[in-house]
Amino acid sequence: MPYNIADFFFPQPGGVESHIYQVATQLIDRGHKVIIITHAYPGRTGVRYLTNGLKVYHVPFFVIYRETTFPTVFSFFPIFRNIILREQIEIIHGHASLSNFCHEAILHARTMGLRTVFTDHSLFGFADAGSILTNKLLKFTLSDVDHVICVSHTCKENTVLRASLDPLMVSVIPNALVAENFKPLSRPLDAHDSKLVPHAANQVAPQLSLGPDDTITIVVISRLFYNKGTDLLIAAIPRILASHPNVRFIIAGSGPKAIDLEQMLERNVLQDKVELLGPVRHEEVRDVMVRGHIYLHPSLTEAFGTVIVEAASCGLYVVCTRVGGIPEVLPAHMTTFAKPEEDDLVSATGHAIALLRSGQIRTDRFHEQVRMMYSWTDVAERTERVYDGISGALSEEEFYGYTIGDGWSGARGRAGVQSFALIDRLKRYYGCGIWAGKLFCICAIIDYLIFILLEIWYPRANIDVAKDWPKKHGTSSQGGRNEATPGRKRSGRYKDRRREA
Repeated sequence: MPYNIADFFFPQPGGVESHIYQVATQLIDRGHKVIIITHAYPGRTGVRYLTNGLKVYHVPFFVIYRETTFPTVFSFFPIFRNIILREQIEIIHGHASLSNFCHEAILHARTMGLRTVFTDHSLFGFADAGSILTNKLLKFTLSDVDHVICVSHTCKENTVLRASLDPLMVSVIPNALVAENFKPLSRPLDAHDSKLVPHAANQVAPQLSLGPDDTITIVVISRLFYNKGTDLLIAAIPRILASHPNVRFIIAGSGPKAIDLEQMLERNVLQDKVELLGPVRHEEVRDVMVRGHIYLHPSLTEAFGTVIVEAASCGLYVVCTRVGGIPEVLPAHMTTFAKPEEDDLVSATGHAIALLRSGQIRTDRFHEQVRMMYSWTDVAERTERVYDGISGALSEEEFYGYTIGDGWSGARGRAGVQSFALIDRLKRYYGCGIWAGKLFCICAIIDYLIFILLEIWYPRANIDVAKDWPKKHGTSSQGGRNEATPGRKRSGRYKDRRREA
């Protein structure tokens, strides 16, 4: 029974939020019980049920910046322990390097003797003060985690270097999309479609070839933050429009850079060529994308970039910066890459416009190709295999493809997972740095003492066990198992093996 925890979840839109939700629902379809914990949002506090019985705990904690909770280290432990025992959770799966809930949950879970997995969705540097502090915190958390998942090979390399990990304990499982929700237009819009797609009455699907006088629409959907390349976009738009008079922009998203974007439009008098939609919900993204021909993604750092997969699925040609894991996402015929520089981005966009006008790019085939490449069902199956590996359901040879040497295996335990013994945990923490290592050991000892106190003050027998969401037997609509019995059998196997250990 996996337990996903992060500061970032619905109703806030974003790639991490969508990833957690999609994988959770797929795991439920495969017979698992999945619980999510996040902080409270306006109007959402306490327990909520989402699709297919997905249970979400919205814990009222103080949010300090970009939906990240204030780090308290220990104050989350009592409610965390209560939820774990109520729901009979066996595996803790944390998401995102900047999620305070994630780091604290992994620390508490190891103290309670639970298996842990961490998924990294982002890239960080090594030189600035913020990155140094974040990397040290990540090293603390991942020193005592059973397995790590990264969304791209570039992300894996970055995480291994930042946290000094053994590459064998890091798997690469990319993001995906629900391709049926990102279909391109294939006919003139009827009255119903016109309501779904704003300002698009009588619009038809983008043409395969465009003449020199046909209008090309460039779509940008992004959070308007510095790391998403908003400054680069602001500098490039006037030059692109000056070189290509028959080009229009549609920009959706919100953030602190929105005011800079609006000022650029007023300064250059481009309001008639650039349409600002503001924030859009995830279910409206496709309706915005199908209005365009090109998707422009000027990000300065990106571990994966799910939005460019969604754009390609909608039949858009993608122009993006060659940063992070973006080059791994789509094949070459779907993209034109640019350096994260103004001149190169303008040049790459011009090249993409020329390709579309010449008819050399068959964007009508993109959707089917993307559908064959990315699937949340595949992501869930691979994630489930990680759970099997760390729980002992798979042998070392089955999990890694070969048997790991006795020295490495003996230090970490069966299938390369971490030992729960406090002395072994302290040894791992102590190696995190001259001063940081001692501080981390103190945190682990205090956490263990709090755990003992909670066991005495609030015994497990006093905590009611929550009933599972009732499930119908049979096959789910998404192709996974939707039976309660297989999930309970699997959970029981995890529990029995942990007790034997």
